[in-house]
Amino acid sequence: MAAPRNDSFLRALLRQPTDHTPIWLMRQAGRYLPEYCATRRRAGSFLQLCKSPAMACEVTLQPLERFPLDAAILFSDILTVPDAMGLGLYFADGEGPKFERPVRSEAAIHALRAPDPHDELRYVVDAVSEIRRALDNSVPLIGFSGSPWTLASYMVEGGASDDYRHLKTLMLDRPDLLHHLLGVTAQAVTDYLNAQIEAGAQAVMIFDSWGGALSAHGYLEFSLAYMQRIIAGLKREHDGERVPVIMFTKGGGQWLEAQAEAGADALGLDWTTDIGLARQRVGHKVALQGNFDPTALFAQPASIAREAERILDSFGPHPGHVFNLGHGISQHTPPEHVSALVEAVHRHSRSIRAAAGV
Repeated sequence: MAAPRNDSFLRALLRQPTDHTPIWLMRQAGRYLPEYCATRRRAGSFLQLCKSPAMACEVTLQPLERFPLDAAILFSDILTVPDAMGLGLYFADGEGPKFERPVRSEAAIHALRAPDPHDELRYVVDAVSEIRRALDNSVPLIGFSGSPWTLASYMVEGGASDDYRHLKTLMLDRPDLLHHLLGVTAQAVTDYLNAQIEAGAQAVMIFDSWGGALSAHGYLEFSLAYMQRIIAGLKREHDGERVPVIMFTKGGGQWLEAQAEAGADALGLDWTTDIGLARQRVGHKVALQGNFDPTALFAQPASIAREAERILDSFGPHPGHVFNLGHGISQHTPPEHVSALVEAVHRHSRSIRAAAGV
């Protein structure tokens, strides 16, 4: 397939010059958009929406019809992989995702198998293909998965957790069992992302949402090592084009130097890390993605623009910046504030380049 007409996102990930800083938003297809809410009601549930390639395609395209974003991201959920492992994913009203059968015993952990993405996760692969066709090479499509540590936190805890008590106890008492769980999950994620790449994803992202809950030693051994294993197993080229990889650990800014050695093309940053200092720390090894505080989107448009300009000025006119939020967009965000952010990023990044003569 031909490269997208707007390839600024892919070029930025590869640290190549672009005429503006590309922007996309984590969870850009979501409940802050009334059209998304309408499609979700039609689907009947969040899971049914995820498991319908046609509806997943529809909601993936919705933010692109509203905003001049520089990339689309597959609409899905990070927990599709453990669901395909047979853990029984369901969503309880007001409580978020839960698993009917969390894995805590030695027998349950040793029974885990990596699912075949072309079988148990066929609906995701089909959605990627359908979205690529619908995009018609306008902007790139991002595929994604959760990291092994983040998936394990749901698999062992049975849902979201404040303290990761069961998982961290397993980590300390039976590290061998946790390593087995993480190894199986890493293989599952590798297969899953490669299937998305084969179906048309032009970049992939690993979401390590809960890696920041670990100690420094724990992060390197139980989170980063497994993301590095996945990255080493990914197809980095498809249809003659490079497929960049983004790795994002929320709360992981203290480990940037180690992350930069893991083989990813870009690192995601949350809002707690200064992006200019981060660029100095990693040099030219990787691109950086981030890092606007999603809560700042509740401010007035002029304030949103000033905050975006501050981040862009901190990074400077250098290649290798993809503008994004530091985590997913809130469902309460006014859509017109997203418009203000996208416009400010495009306008100010062009002015920075013009002033620098690049």
